[in-house]
Amino acid sequence: MTSYIENETDATFTFDVKEIADLVAARVLESEKCPYEVQVNILLTDNAGIMAYNAQYRQIDRETDVLSFPNIDYESPADFDRLEDNPADYFDPDSGELILGDIILSVDKVREQAESYGHSEKREFAFLITHSMLHLCGYDHMERDEAETMEAKQEAVLNALGILRGDSA
Repeated sequence: MTSYIENETDATFTFDVKEIADLVAARVLESEKCPYEVQVNILLTDNAGIMAYNAQYRQIDRETDVLSFPNIDYESPADFDRLEDNPADYFDPDSGELILGDIILSVDKVREQAESYGHSEKREFAFLITHSMLHLCGYDHMERDEAETMEAKQEAVLNALGILRGDSA
């Protein structure tokens, strides 16, 4: 897996952002049985930045914690079967990797929500990357059953990695 991380803020964390993002992303891809090496782009921004992206791409003029932009139009979540039918649409011609999509994450929201939920910034960051990776794999949470599925998958990934709720480290 290749991840490209751009930080358009001055924010730093006590953990290695790329290491945690790669660890979480790899676990999601493994759990979803993705048969390909993938590329993911992650942009770290602040609340003002994510509000601008949210307004531009979703026509919602407010802050959010994370935005996900899947590159794949799935017939059903994590259905990777038909991608090779249109390789130019989905695969990087140079590396052969599946271009899974883009994630935009507010570092301000990571900090705010970690404090609000009483756990570490690392746990909140990992949760948001997990959540977004599931979106990049075709999952959504608009309906109650979809939300329950995503929540169970998120907890399974984070528990498997030992990144737990209430972890203040």
